[in-house]
Amino acid sequence: MTRKRSLPTADELRVWREYIETAEALRAVISARLQSDSALSPGDYAVLLALSEAEGHRMRSSDLAAHINWERSRLSHHLGRMERRGLIGREDCVTDSRGAEVVLAAAGAEVFRGATVPHLRAVRELFVDALTAEQLDAAGQVAAALRAHVRS
Repeated sequence: MTRKRSLPTADELRVWREYIETAEALRAVISARLQSDSALSPGDYAVLLALSEAEGHRMRSSDLAAHINWERSRLSHHLGRMERRGLIGREDCVTDSRGAEVVLAAAGAEVFRGATVPHLRAVRELFVDALTAEQLDAAGQVAAALRAHVRS
């Protein structure tokens, strides 16, 4: 049986707003801490994290954009700023002469390492420690369900 689509109820909208407003507030506080602790923006951190986990600490620009869920033009502008700061480099792709790879620079790896522990402490303090083990598990289940629904 298919559910009839209708507008959310007042209670459903209340939960939605609580979810969105809380997530935005949490993101803002964690982003501000990241910036003050390391001078990295959340975007910088996302790029550096992806590159630090990638094989050879390098990724094609298009793969990096898909991995962090950014449009390619946004990523290109951001990478230019990161490159000027010495955090990343861009090199021709050895397997495809039409493409470029983004490479984690030594300075970027160092800044990322320095940012990681304070960032993870903030995540623990502001997110993990605020929830019981059961709530944390439920939050993971909710996030997985929402991600699967959005992808379908």
